[in-house]
Amino acid sequence: MSGDIFVVFEHLRGQIADISYIMLAAARDLAQTTGGEVIGVLLGHNAQDIVSHVAADRVLYGDHPALADFNPEGYANTLSGLIQAEGPRAVFFGSTSIGADIAGVLSARLGLPLVGSCIQIGEGNIISKICGGKIMVETVLADDDTTLITMIPGGYKPAQGQSETPPTATPFEVSIDSLRISLKQYIEPEAGDVDISSEKVLIAIGRGIQTADNIELAQELAELLGGAVCASRPVVDQGWLPATRLVGKSGKSVKPKLYLALGISGAPEHVEGMADAEMVVAINMDPNAPIFNVATYGAEIDLFDLIDPLIEKLEAAA
Repeated sequence: MSGDIFVVFEHLRGQIADISYIMLAAARDLAQTTGGEVIGVLLGHNAQDIVSHVAADRVLYGDHPALADFNPEGYANTLSGLIQAEGPRAVFFGSTSIGADIAGVLSARLGLPLVGSCIQIGEGNIISKICGGKIMVETVLADDDTTLITMIPGGYKPAQGQSETPPTATPFEVSIDSLRISLKQYIEPEAGDVDISSEKVLIAIGRGIQTADNIELAQELAELLGGAVCASRPVVDQGWLPATRLVGKSGKSVKPKLYLALGISGAPEHVEGMADAEMVVAINMDPNAPIFNVATYGAEIDLFDLIDPLIEKLEAAA
């Protein structure tokens, strides 16, 4: 077994996903302990150019027409052979729908240990969040097996896994005879709504907004600040805003310059989607709300005691 750390890249429509850069940053920390290289693994078809900015020592590239789009069966079969042949010390996957499709399968198929929800590497050990983020667990790498790791955002910034120096990409042979799973159609999200992932200012509303009618206040505030309204899970589940406005693990990841959280408790699933915001201002009546743990500034007040005066001040300054 080598000391190398593999990172399985996630990509869509010619773009490397941010979770891949986050995994690279964690892999670099882990490689300092194992003494190996950080090696990216790219599966795709005519996709070698998309890894020009990844901070990997080198990249193993598996090219095959059947891998042009993500295919869980194709990925699992290809990675199974690669892991057995190369024997890396650890392999990182995103804690995403893609990672969930293949990490568990590989763990069962190869009999390898799987550590989930890693958020950071500390002194060579894997630090994970469990029980909805209420407990932090520290795990050591297996002594004589490759350890599979799924990664969640929050402990590293995507920029930490990026580089201006393109890594060397080495092709490896991919053999795929037939697959039971095939992609029939790629369905783009419905157009017409705001893309909250590209907004610089977001007014985020949670359960504290109380009723759908009060969303108008948040919308007015967003317009004055030149931003958009987004939400946590309770608001979307009520049908008050569409799923395109959901921030979190099951929604979108955002990284605005300002994230104003109104009446949001700060569950780990929500924080995962807004951890890269440059400034977080939290407004909540509960002094123990977890959102205060990630906020740049916070106020323990009723959001309605803030929103009206703030709108008045902004209108006066316009």
